[in-house]
Amino acid sequence: MTSVALEVTAETPPDRLLSGRYRAPTLGIVLLVTLLAFDEMAVGTALPVTVRDLGGLPLYAWAFSATLIASLLANVIAGGWADTSGPTRPLLAGLACFVAGLALAGLAPGMGWFVAGRAVQGLGAGAAIVAMYVVVARVYPEELRPRVFAGLAAAWVVPSLVGPTIAGLVAEHLHWRWVFLGLIPLVVPAAAMLLPVLRRTGGGTGAFSRSRSLAAVAVAAGAALLLYGVDHAAIVLAVLGLIGLAAGMPRLLPPGTLRLRRGLPTAVAMRGLFAIGFFGTEAFIPLGLTSLHGFTPTQAGIVLTVGALGWSAASWVQGRSTRSRPFFVILGAFLVAVGVTATVLTTPIYGWLAAPAWVVAGAGMGFGLSSLSVLVMNRSAPAEQGTNSAAMQISDTIGASLAVGIAGALVTGSAHRAGGLTDGIRTAGILTALIAIAGVIAAFRVEAPHD
Repeated sequence: MTSVALEVTAETPPDRLLSGRYRAPTLGIVLLVTLLAFDEMAVGTALPVTVRDLGGLPLYAWAFSATLIASLLANVIAGGWADTSGPTRPLLAGLACFVAGLALAGLAPGMGWFVAGRAVQGLGAGAAIVAMYVVVARVYPEELRPRVFAGLAAAWVVPSLVGPTIAGLVAEHLHWRWVFLGLIPLVVPAAAMLLPVLRRTGGGTGAFSRSRSLAAVAVAAGAALLLYGVDHAAIVLAVLGLIGLAAGMPRLLPPGTLRLRRGLPTAVAMRGLFAIGFFGTEAFIPLGLTSLHGFTPTQAGIVLTVGALGWSAASWVQGRSTRSRPFFVILGAFLVAVGVTATVLTTPIYGWLAAPAWVVAGAGMGFGLSSLSVLVMNRSAPAEQGTNSAAMQISDTIGASLAVGIAGALVTGSAHRAGGLTDGIRTAGILTALIAIAGVIAAFRVEAPHD
């Protein structure tokens, strides 16, 4: 029996991601994810220079929030579009939007145009990511899919490690506009490698969920109104925004998520708590370092890069450990809380102290986020895996956009006073640190009653 198995193996070697018909789509998908990841990781380093050039500090936080809110809306709509017509159209439309957003941001004459470009980028990236997952499901056999997703995770590593530093060098020695315009030509080879395989993905068989799309619109509009209302002290708009969030979020998340019901709902909610603590703080590290301590964009990028090193190292460790996933979620939440709090307390004192503190926070994300993904997928029925995966993305997006937007309102609201920028950054940091600490308490609820 063993010899027969060996003969079969010799005659029919297993498919590999970089062999035969899978080579082009694999390279195209990895390049596409690398570009999207670089754009997301690089903007924080280039933004302080952009703000000084365009004079748009009041819109600083919107450069992040607009992208996240638009991406949330695109995730849901593109998912329904791919279900009904196949992934080709939403993927190509997403890439076209992403390129248009890069051009609009890179050529922006003012901060308002820049924020609009970032929103268009969010629409494109959100649609492209969802459609790309459908491509993976239709092109690759089941035994190769884990390797594809491992490749996608690896595609984030290099932009996380070098993206902030490269963006800082480009902004410092060339121009911040090239951080965005320089990505446009690289989208072409990614699309070219994917076009042949897109013809084989076929159409859709699913039904478009109008109610989920309406819920996504309500959540996106609600988040935008809430952030605008907080930023401009417009109470009526802020209340309308809260109503929109309350109306749409229950339709997009598992029942009990907002109440931190033990098990799957809390696992989804924890993605948002991680995002609030980490990304809400990270968005203002370059601004604090360049404004308070005279760091160059390159130096500020190094601080973000060392955080990415901690993230990558922790992800590698948890992926090879036999410890339970809830253990790593709790450990990750603790490290994020410690790292964020240390960053908030030490950055105003001495800028380089942010580097070791941010390594700790990055390690927390590496331990926690991957473990949450495994938990959610393990606890999802096959028919619910796509919906629950989307719920994680929505939790991430809402958490990050609200954290960055509200923290941004605190920073810009204090910037006009003497010493106000320091106070604003510290106040915003205390807010995100408190949320990160609350995440430690919530993390003990990810373990389901039957675990």
